[in-house]
Amino acid sequence: MRIFRVMLLLLIILGLTFSVAFAKKHLPEERGKTLFNDAKSFGGSKACNECHPNGKGLEKAGDKKVFNIMGMTQKSLEEAVNVCIVNANKGKALDVKSEQMKDMAAYIKSLKKMPDKKAAGY
Repeated sequence: MRIFRVMLLLLIILGLTFSVAFAKKHLPEERGKTLFNDAKSFGGSKACNECHPNGKGLEKAGDKKVFNIMGMTQKSLEEAVNVCIVNANKGKALDVKSEQMKDMAAYIKSLKKMPDKKAAGY
């Protein structure tokens, strides 16, 4: 009976460990990071990470209300992301209400929380 309890406890611990790892991988900012680093995410030719290594230069973007990129004014983070996707990446703009856009915005907003971790390759 004691062996059964120990085995049950080990299975529970193992299950919880994998659940936490699986859940983290599926957070919006993690999915956004994957999109940010994939050159083919938006049908373009290069990843966002090529111009913004580890999110460099985007640390304050999550708090901004107005952006000025390439001589144009964008009134939201989502509009700014699309300008980069279309002009720098040569990809297709995302629907601003799509899950991909929500994930990208979540990743960009997460960059302000980790100023020291970016160098470590967050």
